[in-house]
Amino acid sequence: MPAVSPRRVMLTADAVGGVWRYALELAGGLVAHGTETVLAVLGPPPTDAQRAEACDIVRLIETGLPLDWTADNEQALARASSELSGLASCIGAELVQLHAPAFAGLTRWPVPVVSVAHSCLGTWWRAVRGTDLPDDFAWRVAATARGLRASEAVIAPSYAFADLLRATYGDDIVITVIHNGRRAPPETRATRQLAVLTVGRLWDDGKNVVTLDRVANRLHAPIYAAGPMKGPNGAAVSFQNLHWLDELDEATLQARYAEMTIFAAPALYEPFGLGVLEAAQSGMSLVLSDIPTFRELWDGPALFVTPRSEDEWLRSLGRLIDDPEIAARHGALARERARSYTVEAMVEGTEAVYRAVLPRNPVASVA
Repeated sequence: MPAVSPRRVMLTADAVGGVWRYALELAGGLVAHGTETVLAVLGPPPTDAQRAEACDIVRLIETGLPLDWTADNEQALARASSELSGLASCIGAELVQLHAPAFAGLTRWPVPVVSVAHSCLGTWWRAVRGTDLPDDFAWRVAATARGLRASEAVIAPSYAFADLLRATYGDDIVITVIHNGRRAPPETRATRQLAVLTVGRLWDDGKNVVTLDRVANRLHAPIYAAGPMKGPNGAAVSFQNLHWLDELDEATLQARYAEMTIFAAPALYEPFGLGVLEAAQSGMSLVLSDIPTFRELWDGPALFVTPRSEDEWLRSLGRLIDDPEIAARHGALARERARSYTVEAMVEGTEAVYRAVLPRNPVASVA
């Protein structure tokens, strides 16, 4: 029998960062192709706006279960895995896609499991700290290692991150690379403000936003930052010089992309960087940290900077601020590159992985 696509899939996600946007884009594509999709949310609950958006696309289940990086101990993580497995059975899923591989190896699953490694503590620690793992990280990393091997398939959003996963967890792990996709907003003709924008989990040391904060008082243009300053794990940050825009809803964030000239991403660690893609789709010029992921995705359109070099950031940002024509050219190049990271390609690649791991005659029933 030929391979078939699943009739019903359970996706897990969180509402904290880019995984949420990825999950909705993927779910929308799956639904359009005839696959019913149930989105099980872990960690902090979605906002009202997120909830309303999701319910227009998928069946949303807020589990209240911990994330792999917020669970108190391995027993709590195992209980969460078991509950997710039970939920998959209850809803009649034919396949489960986990947004954190750590959940895959701690329980028995009734159907094939595909793990998407959006990020993980082991690779984060390797890239950001580079020292021995603390005890609270070690058991989480061990759970991820087991989960990667227990999954029927593993997906990573970039080749650079796939390399980092193998360097961290072993060269024997088979990983399929599928670049993230994002639907582009309508192009606008608004006059751009000579300003810099950065977006993301500002509290995350891997985003390295503190470097931009130190540069901001030396740059002759404002630097704005959008995103949470406190994380669900208790991490927090404060800034002296950045202009904080708080956490922005989808429409307001898109407006900021259209209004400002330069997008800066000083990350030390980034498996993909959905905010960079969104900024590029709006025609912002990109100044990015010189790390393998960004080189893979944006070599050519972007200017690259040593992540922690304040002088390099000052020179590169200042060059684009001082010459709007150069900034506009880089923005046009970024927008053109962004057109290659489509939702359609992401969905088709993911469906191919599903078909490869599904049994030829799936036995799960769809109620």
